[in-house]
Amino acid sequence: MHETLENTASQAPSAPTAPALAWLTGQGQAMQDLLQKVVNIDSGSRDEAGVTAVAHALAERLRAAGVPVQFEPVPGYGVLLHAQVTPDEAAGKGAPIILMGHMDTVYPAGTVARRPFRVEDGRAYGPGVADMKSGLVLNVFVAEAFARCGGLAAPLHLFFSCDEEIGSPATRDLIMDKVRGARAVFNAEPGRVSGNVVTSRKGSMVVEFEVTGVAAHAGINHAAGASAIEALARKTLALHALTDPATGVTCNVGVVQGGIVPNMVAPHAKAEVDLRFTADTDPDALLERVRAIVEEASVPRTQGRITTARRTLPMKPTPDYLLALYQQGASALGFEVQGEFTGGAADSGLTASVGVPTLCATGPVGGHPHTEREYCELSTFVPRAQAVALAVLGHP
Repeated sequence: MHETLENTASQAPSAPTAPALAWLTGQGQAMQDLLQKVVNIDSGSRDEAGVTAVAHALAERLRAAGVPVQFEPVPGYGVLLHAQVTPDEAAGKGAPIILMGHMDTVYPAGTVARRPFRVEDGRAYGPGVADMKSGLVLNVFVAEAFARCGGLAAPLHLFFSCDEEIGSPATRDLIMDKVRGARAVFNAEPGRVSGNVVTSRKGSMVVEFEVTGVAAHAGINHAAGASAIEALARKTLALHALTDPATGVTCNVGVVQGGIVPNMVAPHAKAEVDLRFTADTDPDALLERVRAIVEEASVPRTQGRITTARRTLPMKPTPDYLLALYQQGASALGFEVQGEFTGGAADSGLTASVGVPTLCATGPVGGHPHTEREYCELSTFVPRAQAVALAVLGHP
């Protein structure tokens, strides 16, 4: 199968002969305009209204191009966006190629008011501009290009989710069901700063836990208390010791809360932990190591328990033929890319886990995701959209 696909990839249409690519050439400003519109909508995870507003903004563009769009409500999180472009030829029916992305960001409501979309020296800035609203826009324009210009040999579907940044707790099964049996998935997470795409990823696990202690006056009868904060601090050190560069496991206690007032021995504390791991790690065994640390009485008369644990699967390596297909299209357009491994987790881990050939980070090049310095290289919008279009055209 791979030999056949490699032969097909070498026959992918060059830029001058594909009408969809020619149409994309003139869409740079329109892409930037839509990017500005969706970046200037707060859509943090669990912001139902914000995520839904982003979906409507994207759907407006698609429907204007004649692309059917459907919303699937996900209570507490927003909606899923489904859209599809159907080939003109009857022979082009069957399993689809899927362009995937997520509409939620890590930023809380009010972030847009503090630092809205702006452009400086060819870079766009704003919450979620790289991760991954620019990728959503890229996918929309690729779909529109084929809707307007034709040329598809297989159905092309868009599938945008709404809770990826918190590990896809409500949509992971929906995602796997949606993509199962697809020809390929292109996930438009941001291209690496190097311009590379991603061919494998770590998995992630978020564990929330709480510690209960015994309250006491911190001055009058300190010894009668049992500090939940002290216990949490000791657990934090033990959890961070799980980090092992040799196995690729990292552990970070990123959020802590606890106590009531300074002169009270803290009766309660809680924390959120981020763990990353490779496909060689047994996630169940890793979770049990975390559980043992949490439940250990690190301070006498305190007790810890896990309240939530959710995970994202590692992304298994992209098949060589699919990377080669994208690389050949990129080369025809004048830029070179390599595939690389990253510690960041994504929904591409879910799609790869059900056996669908998956290539990730096909969005525009971006940097510093999840920070105030997050940016998107606007000059990469058109060529990377064309590279995805060529990969779609070249895939059997």
